[in-house]
Amino acid sequence: MLWDILGSVLGINSSPIAWVYYELAQIGAVIGLILGVVVSATLLLRSIRKQRAAEESLRLASGAFMDVLHERFAEWELTPAEKDVALFSIKGLSTADIASLRNTSEGTVKAQTNAIYRKAGVSGRPQLLSLFIDELMSDPIGEVAPKAGPEVIEKAS
Repeated sequence: MLWDILGSVLGINSSPIAWVYYELAQIGAVIGLILGVVVSATLLLRSIRKQRAAEESLRLASGAFMDVLHERFAEWELTPAEKDVALFSIKGLSTADIASLRNTSEGTVKAQTNAIYRKAGVSGRPQLLSLFIDELMSDPIGEVAPKAGPEVIEKAS
């Protein structure tokens, strides 16, 4: 097919091929196209499944992170205001932003963050955040027990 088009566009004269070979070439092209569609659909479905699994893992990790946050906040006996400030702090908001969101002064927010750090036993925001990251990394979410490999049976000599 392509040879015929190029031949007519470029003005190349060639002897025509037998119709049997022409039909076989067309059948091969159709089979190739069908295989391409099937392979593409298979890869698309596999990609969608992996995306859903990744989203589920992220949802579980997000929920686990919030569970860990609430457990630690309860363990440290934070007041409701300190919980809000700690959460905003972990999210990366500045003292001024936290004060603005909570309609308090920056001095109040600084006092609350110092109380949070004291109760958590850390000296600053990076250490506070690392407490939660370390805990999540030490207990992987959704970890499946490793599969046992094939058993090898040894013959006694």
